[in-house]
Amino acid sequence: MAFGWIDEQAELRRRAGLVRTLRPRAAESPLLDLASNDYLGLARHPEVTEGAVRAARTWGGGSTGSRLVTGSTELHAEVEGELADFCGFEAALVFSSGYAANLAAVTALAPHGSLIVSDAGNHASLIDGCRLARGTTQVAAHADPDAVRKALGGHEGPAVAVSDTVFSVDGDAAPLTGLAEACREHGAGLVLDDAHGLGVLGDGGRGAPHAAGLAGADDVVVTVTLSKSLGGQGGAVLGPSRVIGHLVNAARTFIFDTGLAPAAAGAALAALRLLRREPARAARAGEVARELHTRLTAAGLEAVRPDAAVVSVRAPSPEQAVRWAADCRAAGLSVGCFRPPSVPDGVSRLRLTARADLSGAEIERAVRVIGETRP
Repeated sequence: MAFGWIDEQAELRRRAGLVRTLRPRAAESPLLDLASNDYLGLARHPEVTEGAVRAARTWGGGSTGSRLVTGSTELHAEVEGELADFCGFEAALVFSSGYAANLAAVTALAPHGSLIVSDAGNHASLIDGCRLARGTTQVAAHADPDAVRKALGGHEGPAVAVSDTVFSVDGDAAPLTGLAEACREHGAGLVLDDAHGLGVLGDGGRGAPHAAGLAGADDVVVTVTLSKSLGGQGGAVLGPSRVIGHLVNAARTFIFDTGLAPAAAGAALAALRLLRREPARAARAGEVARELHTRLTAAGLEAVRPDAAVVSVRAPSPEQAVRWAADCRAAGLSVGCFRPPSVPDGVSRLRLTARADLSGAEIERAVRVIGETRP
């Protein structure tokens, strides 16, 4: 029978407690949201939604084609210019998603004969980029510049190290200065995914590379998403102009993909301008994360200290993590649930995302619900 193996895989997932299901949400929800990546609370901000509406009315519902045909609008160029300026880079290139941006950066910058050194805790999009690239990938120990240095030292030819700036599972930060030093010792490039740093870290939310003094360096390329702190959708690659020009000509997820919808570009641009005007939002997201961590650990829960806006709470097993998240939901709190294979260490977690617009009462309520529903 065609696809008969699917039933076997489904049964294995069921036995392991790893079945995933879609749960469409309504436009309005009574749940307190600590599951989304809307770190700055901008997804529904009137200025951001109006930016999306205005762009759709001006440019239409879709971009009408790939960026190299009809999909590049003046609006896309405007987003790219302001994003590069805000983050401190020469140039930027907007993609339809952060996933597509990561695939582009890794595959286009790791040609045949090159070495990619990838952190063991990297996001799936970086891992998939490594798999698709023509270079050889070597996985390095998590957040370990010496491991990167050792890997680079055993290779002759083009090389690049690839890492998240803030890892999505536990919310811990990569040692960016150490990684840059290791790369420079061997003439290697550094590609950083700042999906969870933009809008939260750095001066006014300019990102982790900016905070580490790496913004604008000719050997550093950064990818970002427009779907987290900026409350919209899409992604971008930031870096030297010659690198961005190379991506336009060599990145398959840019050349062959339809351009980002105008509404998403308009929303991102409005959010970026709002963040420039209200930089305190970035600091507030970090404050909320640290307060969540303090209260959770005081309640006897095993929570990982956050370096940005992600707070991870360990669960005893995949099944109990799923039940815990469901019990939180029944009590009015929406939280993320991370289980294998999404977690590289095999430890299941509740994943909480701090938002700049959470009140003290909401933080207290979230901690109370998590504590009362613990397995």
